[in-house]
Amino acid sequence: MKKIIFSLLLITFAGVAFAQTPRKLSKSNSSLNKSDQALQDSLSQGNVIKSKGVKNLDAKIIDYLIITNQRDTIYLDTTLTINKEYKFNYLRQDNFGLMPFANVGQSYNRLTYNFENTNLIPGFGAKAKHFNYMDADDINSFHVPTPLTELYFKTAFTQGQQLDAFFTTNTSRQLNMSIGYKGLRSLGFYQNSLTSTGNLRIRASYKTKNKRYVVNTHFTSQDFSNQENGGLTDSNIDFFESGDEDFLDRGVLEVNFQDAENLLLGKRFYLNQSYDVLRPKDSISSNKIQLAHVMMLEDKIYTYDQTSANTDYFGEAFQTSNIKDRTELEQFTNQLQLNYSNATIGNLQFNATHNNYNYGYDRIVFINQNVIPNRLKGDILSIGGKYNKNYKGFNLNGEAGLNVSGDFEGNFISGTAAYQLNKDIKVSANINHSSVAPDFNTLLYQSDYKNYNWRNQFNNIKTQQIVIKLQSNKYANITLDLSTINDYVYFAKDQDQAVRAFQNKEAITYLKLKLQKEIRYNNFALDNTILYQTVQDNSNSLNVPQLVTRNTFYYSNHVFKKAMFLQTGIIFNYFTAYNMDGYDPLLSEFYTQNQQELGGFPRLDFFINAKIRQTRIFLKAEHFNAAFTGRNYYSAPNQPFRDFTVRFGLVWNFFL
Repeated sequence: MKKIIFSLLLITFAGVAFAQTPRKLSKSNSSLNKSDQALQDSLSQGNVIKSKGVKNLDAKIIDYLIITNQRDTIYLDTTLTINKEYKFNYLRQDNFGLMPFANVGQSYNRLTYNFENTNLIPGFGAKAKHFNYMDADDINSFHVPTPLTELYFKTAFTQGQQLDAFFTTNTSRQLNMSIGYKGLRSLGFYQNSLTSTGNLRIRASYKTKNKRYVVNTHFTSQDFSNQENGGLTDSNIDFFESGDEDFLDRGVLEVNFQDAENLLLGKRFYLNQSYDVLRPKDSISSNKIQLAHVMMLEDKIYTYDQTSANTDYFGEAFQTSNIKDRTELEQFTNQLQLNYSNATIGNLQFNATHNNYNYGYDRIVFINQNVIPNRLKGDILSIGGKYNKNYKGFNLNGEAGLNVSGDFEGNFISGTAAYQLNKDIKVSANINHSSVAPDFNTLLYQSDYKNYNWRNQFNNIKTQQIVIKLQSNKYANITLDLSTINDYVYFAKDQDQAVRAFQNKEAITYLKLKLQKEIRYNNFALDNTILYQTVQDNSNSLNVPQLVTRNTFYYSNHVFKKAMFLQTGIIFNYFTAYNMDGYDPLLSEFYTQNQQELGGFPRLDFFINAKIRQTRIFLKAEHFNAAFTGRNYYSAPNQPFRDFTVRFGLVWNFFL
């Protein structure tokens, strides 16, 4: 209820802000690609904003600019395309390659992986809870001619709803501010599966009139709470798959436990500021020198609470009740950058970074004559650089980093070369190498359950990756990705059936080939995304389906004298059966298992979407084939996928 009230207050705040008189901003979209398909769709759908009561101000969609954390500038896109259908979900991004759990806001099982890594220190862990976690790179800046509000709403399961409310405004040409809150509460169909999440972000950016000094800052507060039930008991699997009407009410099915909950909390303060020491005086003198500083303070807390110890599921515990596990990470980062650009040389950056980390617990554990320490903490100093250059049709990018002091060794290097063959065809090649320590929770973990206490000394995970891409609207978008992973760290069950961290000492070779092509005929289209994968791994520590496909047949056209843009069709999702990873609710991690094959079932969704002015309306019958293609659909072992359900929602943009 507090999240709903907060969202309503945010909407009210946005409405009050509409009353202010907007300031006309200077045009800064000259670098945008006018031939972009989304822009053509936007103009064809009539996306021109008439500002009432303001003289000589007819703002267009392309005047509402979004600046990413990498300083790339794009414009607000209010079109209704098939990609918008793919992104209309809890993550608000295309979730191809992810298998969602039964309730929205739960985790996703990965059907494919990307081993590119530019981190130099270990991650926190609890990866199953990080799919909707907004990192610093996910927070964008804005530059808008009038105040802008976006509302996202979508129904949840049984009880609850999703809402994402966002507001941004430029109080002047120099200052932009924004605030947003993304909230979810969904009861779910199974016992003890309630989800409740929230993402608050507050951001501001400022630049001086001469544009020498620029500062971007944001604050985020995020929480992800999930009731955990351990999935269906083995004895209830047959009841779930039977299709018997007595068990279609999923709340009657027995789960492994009904008294557990895990929670991830995260707070971050971020500051990115730069000053141009030397700027080009004219078009001939192109030298530019810039000093920049990036600071980030981030705290994460992960907890697992259970009323009574479940020794059948997790093994023996130190206590029989009031299980309370708590893991903390405090991380403080400062980076200094020297940026130099020249028309001949290109853009060059040198940086030095200091990381202070403090991960662990408030106790020391003695178990089986072993001592489990309580903390991993220290300082890491690293250096790095970036490079970018456009040369005779080539776009060259490079990045590298190296830890020079501290308890964790690490390095990475990445290089990309892209070339535009013609207006339609673009090719690129990317080479990545990284060596980084595994996540903190694989190195050190403590719990009230005895099996979940360890201190491991693992080698760095070393990856080499080659990616070749061909992008063509006329032919197809093709991506070939070949990765080699050494000393891969993963979770699996030991001989006592307890989930622990392991390291694979043998090399893994992972190849994937992805093809995307949309075929159009008049107002009909068939959008195809097909992914082929193969893994060479003697230890079977990395399992993926050989084939993942999504095929969408749809119709789109203007109706009612072009008052509405309509889009309707059917989406077919499928992946071949494989040893799907299991889910451990105590760690909030997925673990490798090689005893049970799951998958090989189709998922069919029917959707009707419409765009009226700046409002996009979405209606979908999800998994409507559930009753007649077999009920053996799972997101993980003992974790059923969703039954047939109908959901709707909208995305609404307000402009002054």
